[in-house]
Amino acid sequence: MTVDNATDVMDPSRDVSRPGGREVPTFPVFDAPGTPAHASDVSSVHREVTYARAIGFRPLKMDIWLPRNAAGPTPLVLWVHGGAFQLGDRRELPPTFAPGAVFRLLNEAGIACATADYRHSLEAAFPAQLHDLKAAVRYLREFADELNIDPERFGAWGESAGGHLVALLGLTGNRGDLEGGLGAQGHPSSVSAVVDFYGVSSLVDIPPINTPDGLFPPALTAAVPPGRSLQPENMLVGGSDDPELLAAASPVSHVTPDAAPFLLVHGDSDGLVPHSQTDLLAAALAKAGVEHDVVTIMGGDHCFFGAEDQLDTILATAVDYFSRKLGTP
Repeated sequence: MTVDNATDVMDPSRDVSRPGGREVPTFPVFDAPGTPAHASDVSSVHREVTYARAIGFRPLKMDIWLPRNAAGPTPLVLWVHGGAFQLGDRRELPPTFAPGAVFRLLNEAGIACATADYRHSLEAAFPAQLHDLKAAVRYLREFADELNIDPERFGAWGESAGGHLVALLGLTGNRGDLEGGLGAQGHPSSVSAVVDFYGVSSLVDIPPINTPDGLFPPALTAAVPPGRSLQPENMLVGGSDDPELLAAASPVSHVTPDAAPFLLVHGDSDGLVPHSQTDLLAAALAKAGVEHDVVTIMGGDHCFFGAEDQLDTILATAVDYFSRKLGTP
């Protein structure tokens, strides 16, 4: 069958009529949060919220954890998971963390928490991941009144690959060329405070994983195209080892004096992302005059393995930082 107005029918930005006059509804770019579920005495949660759709990709989802019985609009922190840009899920915390600890502790402090998925490196190359998270921030501002959150008091917290991405959120709030155009429009994607747990700061300077075959068993790598590098930094930029592409995807390349304040937390024994990555970002922030603090966890490996006895204090330090920088109701 031939449809004369096939171009119009496929355009999701318009309401058009099929032959015979039947209206074709506009395809939704995102969904409203809906009704939250009771999660605990501390939290209510909106689960599986589609914050953005992109043609050709899976819907991008977030969960929004809200402190129960908040008297007024609360600050909000966006949590971003790690996983070497290749793995991970918004609902998964590092294996050293108690299940749900980040969401619960923020809610106990009177701070809302959204945890968002983003496209992995074989789904889309950088800057798609940053575009996704900027869309998540704009979505939360779009529905700030409904969610009882304060759009002027947003922070971002991430670990490992998520630390890299929240650092970029804190550094590129005024970069219109990096917004990406997905999801809700008409709102800033900036944040007012960043907590970066052992994130990558310079992809050019990150040491290679020495035994990728041992780290990634064949059942995990079966979908990787033959000959494709398993190094996370190369996968992030489309499989390239071009230093210019790697630098463009690195937080240290985007530091300006108007960046958000940072708390950088890193173990001194991190075997995957060395502490020198935090040192590079701290030096760049200092040179630009950006407020920042560095906390070094003695004996801490990646995910703070080896420092599990310090984890309660580490998480409390991060939550306290947001409470001070964002305020509480």
